[in-house]
Amino acid sequence: MTFELPGFDLDAFVRSTLAEDLGDAGDITSAAVIPEAARFTGALVSRDAIVVAGLPIAAAFFRHLDPDVVIETLAQDGDRILKGTTLMRMEGSARAMLTAERSALNTLQHLSGVATLARTYADAIAGTGATLLDTRKTIPGLRVLEKYATRMGGATNHRMGLWDAAMIKDNHIAVAGSIGQSVGAAKAAGIASIIVEVDRVDQIEPALAAGATHLLLDNMPPPILRGAVTLVGGRVPTEASGGVTLETIREIAETGVTYVSAGRLTQSAPAADIGLDLALA
Repeated sequence: MTFELPGFDLDAFVRSTLAEDLGDAGDITSAAVIPEAARFTGALVSRDAIVVAGLPIAAAFFRHLDPDVVIETLAQDGDRILKGTTLMRMEGSARAMLTAERSALNTLQHLSGVATLARTYADAIAGTGATLLDTRKTIPGLRVLEKYATRMGGATNHRMGLWDAAMIKDNHIAVAGSIGQSVGAAKAAGIASIIVEVDRVDQIEPALAAGATHLLLDNMPPPILRGAVTLVGGRVPTEASGGVTLETIREIAETGVTYVSAGRLTQSAPAADIGLDLALA
């Protein structure tokens, strides 16, 4: 099972995560309690209905400590699976598997939780024509993985960082002096994608006149959003952001916006309940 993501080094992630858990002394419990030659067969089983994300990464933890482990993968990232589904079966060194267990599960549970929540939000706006976006509200060091997980759940990635598009927000405008000056400076710098955050309808025309390529309509209630979309008239994509919850997202999406972004996809996703069930061979 291969796993490649632009900007993500799987081997380095596995090594650093295990190093954090092992410290200088290693897994003193397994070393003391488990005979060196002990083997086991085990299975990763989901206790809930979830969307899977991170299964190849979990496998990499086990392979790192036992290169000879035999792994049978029974699900794929992006799959929607039922409660009680076995995701993976393994047979290998008991010490290695128990040492890798927590790192593998932490990663798989977190990413599957993100994917599952993203799927719930994406399903909530199905048929509206709006696209669900994630945000940069991610755990430091895990952005590439968390944004991968949102994709597995049906979301589309927004900016990956500060480098791939300009987003001019209220503080930028306050310092620069005006929307026009802010957008003009971004254009002069050769930036092709210029997102401008507006929280009032009267800011829309100045932003468009200055050359904004995308409008972020911030914290506008649905009736105001609907009017803003009409005013924009399809000249640029529109994005609703701020205060988006599972209870409000469909009404927001039905206003005609191009996108709805939700920080909760990565900020508030509960970990999926996945366990490693062991059976001594």
